[in-house]
Amino acid sequence: MKKCIIIDDEPLARSLVKEHLANWKQLETVAECGDGFEGVKAILQHKPDLIFLDIQMPKISGFEMLELLDPVPSVIFTTAFDEFAIKAFELHAVDYLLKPFSKDRFDKAVKKWLEGSNNEKNESISSLQNEPAKHIEESERVVVKVGGEIRIIPARDICYIEAFDDYVKIFTKDSWFLKKKTMSYFEKSLDAKQFVRVHRSFIINLSQLTRIEPYEKGNHIALLKNGNKISLSRSGYNHLKDVLGI
Repeated sequence: MKKCIIIDDEPLARSLVKEHLANWKQLETVAECGDGFEGVKAILQHKPDLIFLDIQMPKISGFEMLELLDPVPSVIFTTAFDEFAIKAFELHAVDYLLKPFSKDRFDKAVKKWLEGSNNEKNESISSLQNEPAKHIEESERVVVKVGGEIRIIPARDICYIEAFDDYVKIFTKDSWFLKKKTMSYFEKSLDAKQFVRVHRSFIINLSQLTRIEPYEKGNHIALLKNGNKISLSRSGYNHLKDVLGI
């Protein structure tokens, strides 16, 4: 018996998926979730083989929810918006069902998964950290998991970001958070007028910058409001000057 979880903020949409699944005796619906927070908890608890996932949901989006999972189960996206299709297939989703979808279309997606054409683990979805956010709500916040909690950090609260092996450290005024993303991801996804990559290992929030000072051997450092000193590479220093218009 294969385990499934339905994650959608619309009760009617969840009921429709569950109704269609009733015809597939080899599949068992072990949980229904109304948002991404519930979805993460249910996935960690039940370890499903397949999830039916809406994308536009309150609190966190379906894409943001997937970022918090490792490993990621097979995914069939269910959404009313076709604008996300390209990103979904880039992540090797099993299928992408555009609401309202028919029973025949639903059955085709499930059959595709069961026959194994996409039944290998979603390695591309697991590498979601390399895929830059492309929607305003995702670029204005960062979702992190701290123990069993999910935190949403507004971009404006980020002081700077530092590379840390395969992760990054996201520093706020009062704390810091670890996230499995790349520096390139944040360089591309955050507002380039507000967040500037000043070094291979650092991105700073310009609203936190107090001054730039010369350092040894012709190098420079950036001083932030919280007292941190950030090294500037030569190319980063020149880029920072261009953004500041100096």
